[in-house]
Amino acid sequence: MKKFEIMGELIEFDKQLLLWFNGSESLFLDGLVKTLTTATTWIPLYLALFYMVLKNNDNIQKILLIMACAGLCVFFAGSLNDLIVKPEIARWRPSRDADIAMLVDVVNGYRGGRYGFFSSHAANTFSIAIFFALLVRSRLLTMTLVLWSLLNCWTRMYLGVHFPGDILCGLLWGGTIGTAVWYLHFRIRKLMINKENFVSTQYTSTGYQLSDIDVVVTVMVLTLVYAILRSCFMLYL
Repeated sequence: MKKFEIMGELIEFDKQLLLWFNGSESLFLDGLVKTLTTATTWIPLYLALFYMVLKNNDNIQKILLIMACAGLCVFFAGSLNDLIVKPEIARWRPSRDADIAMLVDVVNGYRGGRYGFFSSHAANTFSIAIFFALLVRSRLLTMTLVLWSLLNCWTRMYLGVHFPGDILCGLLWGGTIGTAVWYLHFRIRKLMINKENFVSTQYTSTGYQLSDIDVVVTVMVLTLVYAILRSCFMLYL
């Protein structure tokens, strides 16, 4: 009985915490969040990561291995969640939860699908962030990709389509998948290459050129600038 009481208290706390993150009176923030949460907004970042991989791997096998691993991250972190976990757990999104839906600030009528546990946005982005952080071993790139993931997480709570608990579980699952897939990549790469040593101030310890990492960071910054300018422009339409 006590376990059910504790669970009930956690669920209630989750709902109240969501209301703290959810919505605002700012039309600018509404537009910014809608832009940031849209997958197509981040296509330049994906292309920048692909460019970094192309520039820093000298044969097609290495490149295909990394791309396959990135695909595995997305599949195990998000796709399986959408296909299996969400319909099995069947936890309503805040915007559709009868207990709280009337209190949730919905932006432009967007409510998402029926179920929200756990967040595929959180799981997908964090799995990619952790995989590339371990692959490249650059503090700057790691901070950039973790910020990207957390921004996506914030937008989902702002829009009222995920509880904080959905986000937290998505981050934990995504981090686990990203780490596991990197380890798989590490083991396969060891079979392909006997030994690699990179000792230079121009490269990371895993051989990625710092100038190419700067490209990814620059694209991230420019994407944020684009999102801000687009939100400002939308205010005057």
